[in-house]
Amino acid sequence: MPVNIEIKARIRNLAEIQARAESLSRTPVEIIPQEDIFFHVPTGRLKLRIISPHHGQLIYYTRPDQQGPKRSDYHMAQISDPENLQRVLDLAYGVRGVVKKTRRLYLVGQTRVHLDDVQGLGHFMELEVVLHEGQGEVEGQAIAEGLMASLGVERSDLLEGAYMDLLEKTSGVKR
Repeated sequence: MPVNIEIKARIRNLAEIQARAESLSRTPVEIIPQEDIFFHVPTGRLKLRIISPHHGQLIYYTRPDQQGPKRSDYHMAQISDPENLQRVLDLAYGVRGVVKKTRRLYLVGQTRVHLDDVQGLGHFMELEVVLHEGQGEVEGQAIAEGLMASLGVERSDLLEGAYMDLLEKTSGVKR
C-alpha cells in the first residue's frame, strides 16, 4: 500500500497561508471541488470521492487519530461511474456521512499542500508527504514539520481525525 505522512490543521489566516503556499510551490494552484462520501466499515475509513459525474476515486485508508504528522496507509482506485458505485456501497455498508469541500492544491516537492474550504466547518490545511520507495516515516515527518514551519502552522492549530469526524462532532451525531 502507498504511504503518506499527513497533518491536518485549522487555518487562522487564509490569505497568509495561501500566499506562503504559492511562494513555495513551483506549479500553479489547482482548484478541485470534491464530495467525499464515507461508508461504515469495521476498520479504517472508506470513502468515494466524486470529482465529476464520470470521475471518482474509491479510497480506503488507515491512519491514527492523533495530532501532528502521522502515517497514512491508503489504496485508491479510479472510478468512471461514481453514482452507481455509491449506490452499491450504500447498500452494502451504509453511508456514514458526506463531506463537501473546495480544495486548493499546491505541490511542494513531494508534498501535496491542500487548502480546503469545507462546507459546514470552515478552512483547513492538509499536508500529504508522499513517501518514496525506501523513505522512512522519520524523514517524512521531518519534511512535514519543515513545511509546517514555512507555512506558519502552529502546533495548537493541529487536528486529529478526518473532516467526517469533525462534522459528526459539530452535529452531535455519531453515524
